[in-house]
Amino acid sequence: MLENEKKYITEAQKGKKGAFGSLYDHYLPQIYRFVYLKVSSKSTAEDLTHEVFLNAWKNLKGYTKTEFPFSSWLYQLARNEVIDFYRTKKKDVSIEDIEEDLLGIQEKVDLDEKLNLEKVRKLIFKLKPEQQDVVIMRFIEDLSHEEIATAIEKSVGAVRIIQHRALNLLKELYGKNN
Repeated sequence: MLENEKKYITEAQKGKKGAFGSLYDHYLPQIYRFVYLKVSSKSTAEDLTHEVFLNAWKNLKGYTKTEFPFSSWLYQLARNEVIDFYRTKKKDVSIEDIEEDLLGIQEKVDLDEKLNLEKVRKLIFKLKPEQQDVVIMRFIEDLSHEEIATAIEKSVGAVRIIQHRALNLLKELYGKNN
């Protein structure tokens, strides 16, 4: 969470672009990574991330602080942008083009571990979109169940169930591919 986030939000809601710029600078990398993992194209991810922050700026006055961070609201906007993108494009996802640094994979990972990570990464995209969202937000973005629940507009219990089912399916798929 960004230090002085409440102050930046309040100032941005009053129309101060510099305050929104601070929020943008802080949250851009993680929102971009989330979108990129969902669409697997740099240019599309850049366009959609731009739309997320444009919508955030336009709708900021309607944002109300809850017990969850501002980032949950941004993830919700990002998720909606990705859903809209796929509704209009109906395009296949190509996971081969995703860069390892966006997933946080370190360069010094041994070959076997890299191959296993690549295998898991491909298997994630065999999950339902909602399951993908939960797995990415939980294990790549390291969000809490509460933050994810806010972002996908589900209860915490539902998020836990989605995560449980997704992990079971990943284990099953991983076992079949070994």
